[in-house]
Amino acid sequence: MATQAEEIWEMADEGCFVALTHDHLNAQEVMNRVRSPAAGAIVLFAGTTRDSFNGKPVKELQYTAYNKLALRSMLSICQAMKAKHGLKGIAMVHRLGTVPIAEESILIALSSPHRQAAWRAGEEALEECKSKVEVWKREEFEGEEGVWRANRDGAIGQKVSE
Repeated sequence: MATQAEEIWEMADEGCFVALTHDHLNAQEVMNRVRSPAAGAIVLFAGTTRDSFNGKPVKELQYTAYNKLALRSMLSICQAMKAKHGLKGIAMVHRLGTVPIAEESILIALSSPHRQAAWRAGEEALEECKSKVEVWKREEFEGEEGVWRANRDGAIGQKVSE
């Protein structure tokens, strides 16, 4: 089994950048990955941990991933969004480990000549990420057992070992 130091943590390909990290996410760094003199818009989506789910108080979220496969899936999504929407750049960074309330678990930045394409591509990229990328989250609730979920709103999931 690969150690954390041996695992792949980022990938890039012609205007597309994806990464997984245990560090706090930095919006400015992610936006800088997509800057282009040909872009008139940069759109940034920041997904944060909220304090409740279905009326239950959430303590924190914990994320885990199958790194190599998750990065390939993320890069494929970014490449598809770039081609489909004529983006100048797209970056997707997902945080792993414990993500406390009000902190970001994912940042997606997109640049395009005009804002409409970036807005549309941003939402589509997020939905594709949530449905296809090999990242799982565990919701830790105040005073009760945590629940593993697929990385989609409300979908019960199960952690899969590498």
